[in-house]
Amino acid sequence: MLTDIEIAQNAKLRPITEIARTLGLGEDDIEPYGRYKAKVHAEEILARGEAPGRLVLVTGINPTPAGEGKSTVSVGLADALHLLGRKVVLALREPSLGPVFGIKGGATGGGYSQVLPMEDINLHFTGDFHAITSAHSLLAALLDNHLHQGNALGIDPRRITWKRTIDMNDRALRRIVIGLGGTGSGIPREDGFLITAASEVMAIFALAADRSDLERRLGQIIVGYTREGQPVRAADLNAAGAMSLLLKDAIEPNLVQTLGGVPAFVHAGPFGNIAHGCNSVIATRTGLALGDIVVTEAGFGADLGAEKFFDIKCRSAGLKPEAAVVVATIRALKMHGGVALADLGSENVDALVNGFANLRRHIENVRKFGVPPVVSINRFASDTPGEIEALEAECRKLGVEVALTEIHARGGEGGRDLAEKVIAVLESGAADFKPLYPLGQPLTAKIETIAREIYRARGVSYTATAQKDIKRLEDIGMRDVPICMAKTQYSFSDDPSLRGAPEDFVITVREVTPSAGAGFVVAHTGDIMTMPGLPKRPAAEGMHVAADGTITGLF
Repeated sequence: MLTDIEIAQNAKLRPITEIARTLGLGEDDIEPYGRYKAKVHAEEILARGEAPGRLVLVTGINPTPAGEGKSTVSVGLADALHLLGRKVVLALREPSLGPVFGIKGGATGGGYSQVLPMEDINLHFTGDFHAITSAHSLLAALLDNHLHQGNALGIDPRRITWKRTIDMNDRALRRIVIGLGGTGSGIPREDGFLITAASEVMAIFALAADRSDLERRLGQIIVGYTREGQPVRAADLNAAGAMSLLLKDAIEPNLVQTLGGVPAFVHAGPFGNIAHGCNSVIATRTGLALGDIVVTEAGFGADLGAEKFFDIKCRSAGLKPEAAVVVATIRALKMHGGVALADLGSENVDALVNGFANLRRHIENVRKFGVPPVVSINRFASDTPGEIEALEAECRKLGVEVALTEIHARGGEGGRDLAEKVIAVLESGAADFKPLYPLGQPLTAKIETIAREIYRARGVSYTATAQKDIKRLEDIGMRDVPICMAKTQYSFSDDPSLRGAPEDFVITVREVTPSAGAGFVVAHTGDIMTMPGLPKRPAAEGMHVAADGTITGLF
């Protein structure tokens, strides 16, 4: 089989104007970026007031080195729904350059289930990430300039919380000292960088309803505290207007296409283990205004991505998802059942049944939100009839539909069964979406609800720092907001080595930080970092561009 990039390079793309016409969009509705990408004028489209389409979330089990294929299923499901005659729109996040050049690779699907143009989307695309990086950096520059010019707001340099950002994995920038070089170079202080996907500007960008809401949210960013402990916001530095100016074009969603010719909005890219892991509200709402069904995805397993999608994004935007696809592979379930990566090619029904506990818990959790699930199993050649039969039997016990897909190898054709089952769920009208917790609870009650109901933790332990953080946040008016858990994606617990479905553990919250503009607080657990590092053999080492411009090594 051809590699992902070879499949993408051999594909015959349709001009983006043709893709736009399938959604009823004319030349005045889009701003082309070359022949195969365009920005869409979303505010004008949303102002038309079309009846919204049906929203389907694609989520998954806790990821393993065996691979699951959530993005691939998202694309393939959209293509399969299109083959069944449905007017479908795909809505995905934009890839971050850091993981592309690190270990994760791109985020446009795989095999014959991809979003195109693959190279453009995985690299600079339409410049959205650069605009977000610039807006974040402008606020950092204005903050340090304020300190240098006399500090009229009385900001305590020891209590500045606004770091700098770059869209690259660079562990050396996690903690730095700035302002060295004498009186003309600013105020010396400790600082650091985080990756752009972890920036609060990215979270705001993904949740903003329109340009006015974007500027309002940017103004609410807390950059630090005064010597008296009062929060200092971006609006106090008169920064929000200029920041929103830098994001003026980026806020418009990007229109591209799948291999099957389905329109795809690829817009915003907050990480799922640090931030809320969803594409932009504007892109999703635009898709719902233009299509009958919108397929979207949330980052990592359902304990992170789906929970945040439901409790943060859907609550904020008033969205009502009607079905959820939970993605797994037999290989990954066996790994959750204790099989080593090197031994996954051998039949092991017992390990599969043990590992099914991870999938079972995600199914149960999705149902807690009133959203009916469908299980999608990416089929591998090593899957045996005995393993498939055992998996289907376990799904029958839970009363959940399961579809074996061959989307990676066959594209939309390999996902017809999944698409039919998703349509059946939509037509059943069984969905009754509701968030997991009310916003009026104290922050600790909401954290503990997530830990108990989603993770199945016995309890939550708070460090002294976290306890002080929570009191301060509630004192400044950030009590009645959602919780964004920063947690390892590899386990329900805060220990990445605990695969399967661990129970009777205590999850430790080490600090709680505000994302006041995004409208949530972040509870940090484990050793999750906002600036990743590169692996021993970064993917970047295998990438090249030929004399004719052809790219190799991108995956």
